[in-house]
Amino acid sequence: MKSDQNISPNTWMLINSAAIVVVLSVLYIGSALFLKEGISWIPLLIADSGVFLLSYFIYRYILEKFIYDKIKLIYKTIHTLKSKISFKEMDLTLDKDIISKVNEEVSEWAKDRRQEIEELKKLEVYRREFLGNVSHELKTPLFNIQGYILTLLDGGLDDPSINKEYLERSGKNIERMISIVEDLEVISRFETGELKLDMINFDIVALSTDVIELLEVKAKKKNIRLSISRENEKPLFVRADKERIRQVLINLLDNSIKYGTENGKTKVSFFDMDQHLLIEVADNGLGVDSKDITRLFERFFRVDKSRSREQGGSGLGLSIVKHIIEAHHQTINVRSTLGLGTTFAFTLQKADPYQS
Repeated sequence: MKSDQNISPNTWMLINSAAIVVVLSVLYIGSALFLKEGISWIPLLIADSGVFLLSYFIYRYILEKFIYDKIKLIYKTIHTLKSKISFKEMDLTLDKDIISKVNEEVSEWAKDRRQEIEELKKLEVYRREFLGNVSHELKTPLFNIQGYILTLLDGGLDDPSINKEYLERSGKNIERMISIVEDLEVISRFETGELKLDMINFDIVALSTDVIELLEVKAKKKNIRLSISRENEKPLFVRADKERIRQVLINLLDNSIKYGTENGKTKVSFFDMDQHLLIEVADNGLGVDSKDITRLFERFFRVDKSRSREQGGSGLGLSIVKHIIEAHHQTINVRSTLGLGTTFAFTLQKADPYQS
């Protein structure tokens, strides 16, 4: 007889012992009737009691000796692995449904291990991609510099028509390498918590205006118009690290210029959200395919790799933006439609303009 999953071991042993008694009693009574002999009820009851107790304790001995001791060991091992602390002896007796408990523990443990393995696989893929990207990003300017220097050493240094140009190109590639290393250092410091924020109250509209003026010349080269929504020309105060938020706005606006279209436009808007302010940077540029949106904040991720590298930059701008906003305990999101444009939106805590 198999025990139901919800029947305790004690109940199972009682049922099976009683079943043995019933079977033996039926055989005895059946043989007595067949042989037409009298039935001795008192000896039968005594024998049944003895058989019941004997079978019960045999079951108990077998379960404890050959099954439960091993189950307890498995349970202790799993419990120790899960808790990562020394195992304290638990009251695992036959009066409790230890089999169901162990099954539950094993299932939960296996589920956790599967999740850990999947996470490790994802991290390994990310690690390989990251190392490959870093290697590629650094090798490109290194090879360029090597080519320029070798050309100069092969006689180009004496040629006025190319020596200055090649030295300037080498300088630009060195600046790109320095930019990559510095951006990686910033991200690393954010991730380890070493980079502290200088929280002050300031006017986000004024800061956005400053950033727009800073990038206006670059935007005009592509006939892209940068603006702030008219209804948001009055001061709006937030509490944040002003220089880090300046970096966020520069990266987002610069990104909209790089991937914008000729005669395009980028607008900065602000929306009141009770205790927070929502800042949007929206453009009508190339847009991003839906399958790439979730990866936009990854380090070195580029939708169009060849075109992106031509635009310059370290490929870490959006990753830094995300780290800065999250360091403020705020959120940043992106929505985009291919061919129509992209909108980045992040929140900041509102502040009292009369408090520092």
